[in-house]
Order: sequence, then C-alpha cells, then structure tokens
Amino acid sequence: MTETALPRITVIGTGYLGATHAICMASLGYEVVGLDTDPRKIERLQSGEVPFFEPGLPELLAKTMATGRLRFTTSVEEAAAHGDVHFICVGTPQKPGMDAADLTYVDASVTALAPLLDRKVLVVGKSTVPVGTAARLTGLIKELAPAGDEVELAWNPEFLREGFAVEDTLRPDRLVFGVASDWAREQLEASFRPIIDNDTPVVVTDLATAELVKVAANSFLATKISYINAMAEICEATGADVRHLAKALAFDDRIGGRFLQPGLGFGGGCLPKDIRAFASRAEEIGVGQAVSFLREVDAINRRRRSRTIDLVREMVGGQLNGKKVACLGAAFKPNSDDIRDAPALDVARTMHGLGANVRVYDPAALDNARRAYPELRYGTSAMDVAADADVVVLLTEWTEFREIEPSALASVVKHRRIVDGRHALDAEFWRAEGWEYRALGMP
Repeated sequence: MTETALPRITVIGTGYLGATHAICMASLGYEVVGLDTDPRKIERLQSGEVPFFEPGLPELLAKTMATGRLRFTTSVEEAAAHGDVHFICVGTPQKPGMDAADLTYVDASVTALAPLLDRKVLVVGKSTVPVGTAARLTGLIKELAPAGDEVELAWNPEFLREGFAVEDTLRPDRLVFGVASDWAREQLEASFRPIIDNDTPVVVTDLATAELVKVAANSFLATKISYINAMAEICEATGADVRHLAKALAFDDRIGGRFLQPGLGFGGGCLPKDIRAFASRAEEIGVGQAVSFLREVDAINRRRRSRTIDLVREMVGGQLNGKKVACLGAAFKPNSDDIRDAPALDVARTMHGLGANVRVYDPAALDNARRAYPELRYGTSAMDVAADADVVVLLTEWTEFREIEPSALASVVKHRRIVDGRHALDAEFWRAEGWEYRALGMP
C-alpha cells in the first residue's frame, strides 16, 4: 500500500495512551491529529513537550513534529473532518467509591464526535472497558451520526508497558482487531500496515472478545504476581526463602520466570483498577463466581504494603514514631512518573501517619508526588534523603537504586539498616558490607 492510500488518523484523548499512539502513528507515515479537551495539554504537545515521563517519546515527538504529519487540537470539528479512522484513547478510571470502571470520558468522546460524522469512517476503541461497552456504543454512534450505518465501530485494545511504550506501540507482540465487518478489518489493517508488515501477529475477532483481551491479560499477570507474593507469606511463616522458590519455579517452562518476582506488589493506573472492574462487570452479568479469585489477588497485593511496613517497624525496634526513614522511590514502577495506586507512596504515607520522619526521593515522580501528597517531605537524591536515617526502604526498583554502593550509603546513614521492598539488591553483598538487610519472604 502506498503512503497516499494510508487512512488519516485521529486520536481522541492525549494522555499517556493517546499521546503515545498519536506520536508513534505519525512516525510511521500517517497524517495524525490528536484531540483533547485540555488546552494546556494540547499546547504543550504542539510545542514539542511530552506532559509525562516516558523514555524515548520526547525525541520521537520532536522528530515527528518536524515532518508536519502530526498536530494537536481542541477542536472536535477539526478532528472529525480530518479522520478516516478515529481512535478513542481516553481514560477509564475506577468510579469513586466503587470497583466498576467510569466510562464518562469514553461516552463523552463518542457523543462529541458522532454528530459530526457525515461520511463513512471507522471509530476504534483502544481504552480498556467492561465487556459489552462496544455493543452499546455501536448503537449510540448509529443514532447520533448523520452518516448512520455508514459509521462503524471496532475495538483494538492496547498493551503498553509504562517505560516501554514506544517499543510496545511500534513493535507490539500482537495486534487484536475486534470488528463487525470485513471493511472494518481492512481499515484497521491499513491503519497498522507498517507494523503488520513487520510480521506482527494479528488476531481478528469479535467486539466482545477484543474487549476482554486486555482485562484478561492484566488479570493473569496480576494473579502471577500475587501468587509468588502469597508464597512469600508462606515462606515467612516457615523460614523458607522465596527467592530460591521463585528461581526453582522459573525453570518449569509451563510457569516461566517473568513476573515471578516477589516484593511490594503491583500498582499503577492499569492492573489494580482493571482487575477490580473486571470482577465488578462479571458480577453484573451473573458470572462473578468465575473470577471471584481476583478479589483475593487484590487482597494479597494490598497486604504486601502492610507487611513491608511491618518489616521496617521490626527493624527499628517495634515503633516508627520519631524514626528517620529514607524512602527510595515514589513511582509505581521504574522508568515512569506515574504515582497512581503507587505502593511506594502508600507505604511512605502510612509510615508518616505512624509518626515516622519520612523523606522520599524518586528520579522522575517527585513533582507528581508533591502535588498529590504535600504532607510528605522530599529530597534531591538518594544520599540526601538517607542522611542520618535510622532505616532505608527501597520501594521502586530504579536502576540508580540498584547500583548504589553500600559503603557510600553507609557513610551518610545513622544505622546500616535496609528493607528491600522489591528484591532488587544482592542480600548477601549488602550483609557482607555490614548492613542489616530484610526483604519480604526471606528468613
């Protein structure tokens, strides 16, 4: 297919998913318009600034803007007129006080766009939604769009890992197309032609299955993480070592070692809310029992935070009140500034509430952490927050924390005590350097 035959693309929502998708699609040769209701976000993107931390994306934005193929706007009319394929990439957070997904932004995107669709186009959902959403939106689009049945809806779930979003967009391990017609499939194939030509596997399925793929994948991943953390609890009760247990399990190719990493557990804007929304939706459609185990997966994950605090408390003699605690990490994972449901900040805030003198440092997430939790104190480096500390707690496994020299850290702390919430450090090496080292699931 020649470049002139490529469909013109609109991306609705320029948060983490949308901005990444827009930039990457434009880098592949597509004419792309990114749409958002937030003028400040659009202004920053249009001026070449990515409004969140993602390695490689700022450079790709600058390169792509120079081609003239990418622009950003707050005008729904401009976006509707431009796009042959409209990707919906808005957020689906949890409803306040509930486990269910909040579809306010998805619905608002459709109701704003559809009345302006006066020709045959494809609307493609990428947001993570409860199964059945696509069927409902199909009816809504046909009702609101002047082109009526000429407008079709498809679903193309995203599988981005924060910190690897560019790679996951340009070189994904699979593409999933949920479609209701051959024409919709052909439009999606045209929209991802350079990626498909790179031998990327494509799964073509119905709308409901496509909606389920993302939440099913995240639920499986969350279950694997919580499983090894459940084993860590058993190890703590028996004197066994979860590191050796995980290593032995990893040699079984039916299980594998990826994400079989014990520690503080998962957080962020996807796994926690997705498994809760999945369980909630399953209950709504009468099959809640089938995924009832996800409630325990969530509970195991939450317990890791309180157990980490227990280790810190034990290490300082049973009381946190008045103790100086250095917290290394605020983001939910390394290579990200995302603090949504971040275990690191949850632990730091809880220890602060128990009277500890907590100081936090993170290489990328400090601005977000300060805005969300101004009651905490923050520092400028690992060494800064560790000064005179009674205990150091590693909460996000950034490379710079993994590479800290025990002797250098020992020169600034009050006591050589460290709780490794991520199993990121070499326990024997740190102990040999005179440190008292504790981690979940280790004797």
